[in-house]
Amino acid sequence: MTEKTIIQLGKMVKSFTLQDQFGQSFVLPKMRDQCVLLSFHPLAWTPVCTLQMQSLEKNKKIFDKLNTIAVGLSVDSVPCKAAWAKSIKIKQTKLLSDFWPHGNVAKGLGLFREQDGISQRANVILDEAGKVCFVKVYPISQLPDIGEIIAFLKNA
Repeated sequence: MTEKTIIQLGKMVKSFTLQDQFGQSFVLPKMRDQCVLLSFHPLAWTPVCTLQMQSLEKNKKIFDKLNTIAVGLSVDSVPCKAAWAKSIKIKQTKLLSDFWPHGNVAKGLGLFREQDGISQRANVILDEAGKVCFVKVYPISQLPDIGEIIAFLKNA
């Protein structure tokens, strides 16, 4: 994967609707007037992904103060997301299923790892108008620095 394939700053993310762990629809265009953190993780039930999603949950009040909705995305199914969320005590953060068409949202952002069938570990922030204002891809084994995301949002 080359950097050219990853969505660029200033671009609009194509509209999407995904189901969260509660079976509720998350409709991207309805999220205007607030920032959206799309926190991609490869797979549920893995240690780094667990810590990544728990960091979103622990910082929900800060995200609320910064007019930001933080969501986790992976190719796992809704039932898998539901069981995992319960297991790791995620109650407020939406964990979105990019299951079918398989990895479609990740593919649209240039964040799908075709050879593995999963997304990159990445954070994408959309501003209040829905334009990409932050993109960072992390090594699969690395926990994203939530402090970096919060600092960016505070200065945005």
